[in-house]
Formats: sequence, C-alpha cells, structure tokens
Amino acid sequence: MSELKRSLFGSRSQQRPHDEPINETDETSETDETSEEGSSLDEGQSGSERHSHAPQFGGKIRFGERLRPKRPRKRRKRKINLAVLPTLLTLGNAVCGMAAISVAMSDSLARAPEEKLFLAGVLIFIGMVFDALDGSAARLTGQESRFGAELDSLCDAITFGTAPAVIVWRISDVFPQKLSWAIGVLFTLCVLIRLARFNVETADDDPHDGFEGLPSPAAAGAIAAFAIAMPDLAAIATDPFYPEFAHKIAQYALLSSHYVIPTLAVALAYLMTSRFQYPHVFQQLVKGRWSTHQFGQALFAIVAGFILHWVALPIAFCYFAFGPPLRALMGRKTSKMDPTTADS
Repeated sequence: MSELKRSLFGSRSQQRPHDEPINETDETSETDETSEEGSSLDEGQSGSERHSHAPQFGGKIRFGERLRPKRPRKRRKRKINLAVLPTLLTLGNAVCGMAAISVAMSDSLARAPEEKLFLAGVLIFIGMVFDALDGSAARLTGQESRFGAELDSLCDAITFGTAPAVIVWRISDVFPQKLSWAIGVLFTLCVLIRLARFNVETADDDPHDGFEGLPSPAAAGAIAAFAIAMPDLAAIATDPFYPEFAHKIAQYALLSSHYVIPTLAVALAYLMTSRFQYPHVFQQLVKGRWSTHQFGQALFAIVAGFILHWVALPIAFCYFAFGPPLRALMGRKTSKMDPTTADS
C-alpha cells in the first residue's frame, strides 16, 4: 500500500515535500528582478512590444535607449512638373505655323480659297497667343534659358516668317509669279534678320517693355488679319443691312487687296529691320501699365469690332505698325521747324 502511494504521489512529493515550507521570498525576488529590468524600458510598453522591437537591435534590447514605435510612412504628393510648360507652348507655336502653311497650300481641302486663307490666318493668330504666353510661363516657373530663347526664334521663323509669305503667294494673283515669290522671300528674310538681331541685342535682364523695330508677330498678324477679313468684306459688299456706300467701299477693298497686301508685306519687311520704337502691348497688359489714351484706343477698337467685325482687325494692326514711325517722323519734322530746338 505504501508503494502504491509512492507511485501515485511521488512526483508531487519530489517537487515540493510536505515538510518543506513554501519560500515566498524567492518568488517575490524573481518578480522584483523582472520589474527592475522592465523599468529601464519605456513605461507603458508591454513585453510583446519589447520583443517586437528586439530584431532592430540585432536581437538584443539595449537598455537605457528609448524605443519608438514604427509610424506609417506618408505618401508624398506628386507635384506637377512645370518645367516643360514653356517648351510645350513654344512648340505649339510651331505647330500652328506648320498647320497654317498646310491649309493655305492644300489643294485637297474641300473649301473655297477665301476660307482656306481665313483658317491660315486664324492659325497664325493662335500661334501669336502661344508666343505671348511662353515667355511669361518661363519667367513664372523660373525656366528661362538660352535654349528656350533659341527655340522660340526658330518657331517664330516658321509661324511669323514662312506662313505669312505663303498667304501673300496665295492671296494675290495680279502680280507676276516671280514678283510675288520675291516679295514673300523678302518678308521671310527680314523676319529672320529681325529675330537674329533681337537675340543678339537683347540682354538677359531686359524688362521687355518695348521693341526696336516692328516685332515679327505684329507684322505677320497684319497680313493674317487681311486674310481673316476677306470673307467679311465679301459679305459687306452684298449684305442689304449695310448702306450703298458701304457696299462700294467693300467692293473696292476686295479689288485693291490683291495690290495692297503684297505692297503691305514690303513695308512691313522694312519696318521689322528699322530702329523705330514699338511698345510691348502684352507685357504692358500683364503689368497693368496702361495710360489713359491707351484705354481709349482699346475701347475704340472694341466698338469698331462690334460694327465692322473682322474688318476692324487689319485696321488695328496697320495702326500699330505704322503709328510709331509716323509719330517719330512728325516729331523730327516738328523739331526741325522749331527755332528754339534748333538753337539749343
């Protein structure tokens, strides 16, 4: 019986004999050691957290250092790259010039010749918008460079040099073909000279408030404006809404346009290579440097646009092209006639 008891209760008696008292101090000491080790870590961290951070320190916990929990990484917001915006605007100018040449020279396009020239003129004006915006975009984004300036000149040579020459060739058939070709070539060459002189003489810190010589976009815009106004002139010549004298003026303008536009191209070619001072209209508009008489001129142009429609466009461009030279010549003539100025 005693052997049976030993076999049943022997394991328990071996672990802790009945005559051996329970040592409570040993258990408390073990817990105290554990608490002392845990006090060196951050307060509020459990054992599972400590074990989770242990691999970061090579599998061992460095006591005395504060363990920071992992924070979720914030996704960086993608910023729009504006560095290519000025280049895209400049290339858009070239695309408009190539499209204007293609439309004006196309024989497969099922449109009347006046409509083709109208579309070519509109494309040149869209190219002018791109040309006006690319410089401002480069300054706003801080992407001004020599590369952008040279690319702008090359695109201007297409849109404001070649495309207007094609319009001159297609819009007039009263002159001999060789003469019309020579006028178009002269206009294009003067545009190239104008652009090259602008690149050489313009400094990097130039405020771009004005130009010396007629800008090539204004010269091309004057020829494109005549191409755009041709359909409206034909409508005015036959529309009963307008009086009889307006019909006669429109008919005379249509007949004389075949002589006026090539002659105008020669005059514009000379003004581009001249030294007359021209204001930078777009820059003045952006900076708000408009005088009282300039506001009056703008209001007059708006009213004329409502009355004459597209016919007001060539009038405005001719005023801009020939206004400064006429004022300069009149000022020189007045100064020569004034005795006080001559004596001084």
